[in-house]
Amino acid sequence: MDITFNNVEELYKRIRPALRTKVKELLKNNIMYVKEEDIWNFLVENRWKEAKNLELSDIVDDILNIENDKLALYVQTKMRRQRREANLENNIL
Repeated sequence: MDITFNNVEELYKRIRPALRTKVKELLKNNIMYVKEEDIWNFLVENRWKEAKNLELSDIVDDILNIENDKLALYVQTKMRRQRREANLENNIL
């Protein structure tokens, strides 16, 4: 049975249970700062960048079998690159 998706958003919604499962595994390993979106972005940027016609089973397998250390390092690096300063543009006075 072939499963097709009309867009990436449909695919993302379909694989969310796998993403949630991976987040729970990370929490059990005291990696508390990784979100579902981080896992998705890591795979899109690193594993699936050149991929074509991925099977749903391969996508789920990639999610569940990401090395926790590599994923944690990816998120830590992304967090360091973010601008972390007070937003003083809103006039709250």
